[in-house]
Amino acid sequence: MKSMLRTAALLAVAGSLAACSGMNNTQQRTLSGGAIGAAGGAAITAIAGGPILLGTAVGALGGAAVGAVTSH
Repeated sequence: MKSMLRTAALLAVAGSLAACSGMNNTQQRTLSGGAIGAAGGAAITAIAGGPILLGTAVGALGGAAVGAVTSH
């Protein structure tokens, strides 16, 4: 379980870093926030014992929303 979470977190971070080229600051923050939120949601849900996909989705949505409204 821990290796799966570690792999998901690494993929989320790598994907967000690779996809950020050519985006404006708001788009970059939204994408990175979504990736970080997804990894955090998956980790918290795995620890709490809930459905990991649901935790990942909720974390991604929350992270993207916070990233979108956050300024420099």
